[in-house]
Amino acid sequence: QVRLVESGGGLVQPGGSLRLSCAASGFTFGLNTIAWFRQASGKEREGVSCITRTGGITYYQDSVKGRFTISSDNAKNTVYLQMNSLKPEDTAVYLCATRRLYSCSDRSSEYNYWGQGTQVTVSS
Repeated sequence: QVRLVESGGGLVQPGGSLRLSCAASGFTFGLNTIAWFRQASGKEREGVSCITRTGGITYYQDSVKGRFTISSDNAKNTVYLQMNSLKPEDTAVYLCATRRLYSCSDRSSEYNYWGQGTQVTVSS
């Protein structure tokens, strides 16, 4: 069994920053890719960013390029999403997900395990 726990969400003003964490535990052997998705109220879940275990492959959605940075600490089985210059349209529940395939994908159906999510609200 694999468990993913997100943390770091909260309320921030436009232009502010947050760092999200996704901690993996349980049977993490063979899990090679972790991604961040987000789901705003009334909208479909969308891929935000992704990283492979060695960090050799990363992916960013166009709307977050230059503002968000994904990184990993394999010793801690944790992936981070540093979010800078936040905008109101970044408001959503952010979820992390993982899969065994060693490649990034922005399709939620391709991920095997999911966390419960953390709320990010960008508002003045």
